[in-house]
Amino acid sequence: MSSYNAQNIFGSGPHRFQMGRQGEEVVANFVISQPPPGSTPQGLRELDIIVRGRLVSTTEAGLWTLRDTITALLTHPPTSATLVDQTGRLHANMSFIEYEEADRVDRGRGYSIAYTATFRRFV
Repeated sequence: MSSYNAQNIFGSGPHRFQMGRQGEEVVANFVISQPPPGSTPQGLRELDIIVRGRLVSTTEAGLWTLRDTITALLTHPPTSATLVDQTGRLHANMSFIEYEEADRVDRGRGYSIAYTATFRRFV
């Protein structure tokens, strides 16, 4: 079961995890006032993990409860916790930095909305 900070915030509907770009952060020399041409390595990128999914409930009020539970985890400054993906792999020291919903709530036999949640391991 996937979770963040020991809370099952993704379990109401389908979701998938995506690892962000990893590797060296490289900046063009002219950006950092170095003589061109070329670029300069700045260090390893911070790890981002993106979760895309759908919140699903049988009622609109229930859907709002799911949405409020997720957004309550967004803090300033961001706090870190363990993110567990759908395979059970632990990602320690991840901060929840962004949550975005789709443009509409889908209504049918239930209520659902697509979302994207971004987590980052700060260096």
